[in-house]
Amino acid sequence: MVLGRLTHYAFDAVLFSAFLAGMKRSTGLTFKANKATGENEEMTKWVDKYLGMGEWVMDQSIAVASTSGWFERKR
Repeated sequence: MVLGRLTHYAFDAVLFSAFLAGMKRSTGLTFKANKATGENEEMTKWVDKYLGMGEWVMDQSIAVASTSGWFERKR
């Protein structure tokens, strides 16, 4: 039960990070990690890695979708 809950929270965290990456790409708005973490450089690095994971998830999702027959580009 604990493992299931932990997995659920991890998936939600990845999904939120990917959402922030999509927001950054579509609007240019970027999360200010240093404002959230203050002077703590170690925590700022952790938040930057977390946001980088969202960018990676977004890149991989786009790569899979672009090779799939289920999606098409409209732009």
